[in-house]
Amino acid sequence: MKPLDDAKFSGTKEVDEKLRISSSKLQPWIDENVPNAGKIETIEQFKGGQSNPTYKIITNKKSLVLRRKPPGKLLPSAHAVDREYKVITALYETDVPVPKTYGLCEDDDVAGTAFFVMDFLDGDLFWDPMIPSMTNRDRTEIYNNKNKTLAKLHSVDYKKIGLEDYGKPGNYVARQVSRWSKQYRASETDNIEAMNNLIDWLPKNIPDDDETTIVHGDYRLDNMILKNNEVVGILDWELSTLGHPIADFSYHCLSWRTQEAFWDEAKLKELGIPSEREYMEMYCENSGKDLSKNWEFYMAFNMFKIAGILQGILGRVRDGTAASKHAEERGNMVFPLSEAAWSTIEENFLK
Repeated sequence: MKPLDDAKFSGTKEVDEKLRISSSKLQPWIDENVPNAGKIETIEQFKGGQSNPTYKIITNKKSLVLRRKPPGKLLPSAHAVDREYKVITALYETDVPVPKTYGLCEDDDVAGTAFFVMDFLDGDLFWDPMIPSMTNRDRTEIYNNKNKTLAKLHSVDYKKIGLEDYGKPGNYVARQVSRWSKQYRASETDNIEAMNNLIDWLPKNIPDDDETTIVHGDYRLDNMILKNNEVVGILDWELSTLGHPIADFSYHCLSWRTQEAFWDEAKLKELGIPSEREYMEMYCENSGKDLSKNWEFYMAFNMFKIAGILQGILGRVRDGTAASKHAEERGNMVFPLSEAAWSTIEENFLK
């Protein structure tokens, strides 16, 4: 896997023609909802891979971020900016670092689709988890702070901040296994023995450690803003819900299993990046949870989940509806990933 170029994905660009929004239509909404915002001077589009188009609104007094649903026909539950707005607004009252929000607009006449506006957070955004531009000490601090910040999120009392209805409490892993098994079967293109084995074994062996917290769903380095190596903002809450914290944390740790750069522990040490075991133990210390007993189950579960997502891509390739020219190459990762997941089960539970 090639290292990612931070400059290529970070920062802003001119707004794509199909995604343009009118500053004259947006200005009255800004005047009404953002105190002392001033006059809109420019609207730019953030680079990077957001599924919800995201803009930098620069006024003569401040910088804001607008995040909207994409135009066109969408699946009913997809691109739910209203959910993102709800969770960010609720978490702003806690010690979890998120931007201040200013309002949700569901009037399509203003920007073409529903959107919300929040503060722009100035800081660094890194795409390459090896963080080549930083020193060893910086990398150690960043990994420590990433870990600590996710533990903070998982310790929030979701009922106290009004998120009791943000998802279904309990049985998150069982529901996920069922969901991705069905999705896999619906888009199946090959008979993959490892996936058949996982679909049979996982639901019968879910650990008896159920708990419910807010989960981010896609917590990774390029979904956070850093300043002086501290996480000052977690971004992209589109997949967040109520779920199992260990499932969320172990998903975040998949890099150690799926990216070659993470396989050489001596090299990681040299760079100031913790090993998987060290990072797991760091989370145990930060969260007070014991992950040692069921860790390998959760790693296998997350590899299975991603294999299910990738099979969906292969299904779209088969049906001729895949959007990306790299879709087939990406989808074919279902084979090594499902095999790695099943090997994890065999090595840790079936010997």
